[in-house]
Amino acid sequence: MPIIASNFKTNHTRKSTAIFVNEVNDYLKEKNILSEVYVFPTATSLDIFDTVSNFIIGTQNAYATASGSFTGEIGTVQLDEFEIKTILIGHSERRHILGETQNVIAQKYEFYKNLGYKIIYCIGEPLEIKQKGIKSTLEYIYEQFIGIDINYENLILAYEPVWAIGTGVSATNNDIENVHNAIKEKINKPLLYGGSVKSENVREISQIPNVDGVLIGTASWKVEEFIKIIENTKDL
Repeated sequence: MPIIASNFKTNHTRKSTAIFVNEVNDYLKEKNILSEVYVFPTATSLDIFDTVSNFIIGTQNAYATASGSFTGEIGTVQLDEFEIKTILIGHSERRHILGETQNVIAQKYEFYKNLGYKIIYCIGEPLEIKQKGIKSTLEYIYEQFIGIDINYENLILAYEPVWAIGTGVSATNNDIENVHNAIKEKINKPLLYGGSVKSENVREISQIPNVDGVLIGTASWKVEEFIKIIENTKDL
């Protein structure tokens, strides 16, 4: 069964998230869908949702702390209130826009690993690296594993070429297969693909060797489209 994950980024409100989650949950229940489904809402939209066991709500980000003086951040005290045990770490927007270094990311990873969280760990290369070829791409990606325990049992990887996120340009099937094959040879963990995935291309992408599912941004923010994505991959 594929893993289907939605990253809301800075989209949706508390109210619209609740509607979205309930609609997806009703669909999963009604159709008896067995795919693992994840939704990562904004921090202000986290809540305790009554969902089927294969539908998991996670946090897009949190600081490596229980609580403390970290303005604008949340920690495990806030996550525990909503029984959140799943986190995205290393997303390219955290790295490239918000300036998280590999050191900071590794510390965060270690902190949440020690608490047994399910971690979806994101890796990927910018366009100028991709243009140098597969060797440079893999070198760049492997540097994103510095300080990361790749044997952690609760780890899911997500390969997201930075140049394909929200641009409408998806990597070619060949690009995806080459990178996924190389990563899987080194690290045998579930490996998602992310980067301009939508209902029209999700089935084809999910059938590429060593693609275990998808992490979706823009196309997953409309509940009808997200349900269509799950529907198009439910039998794989």
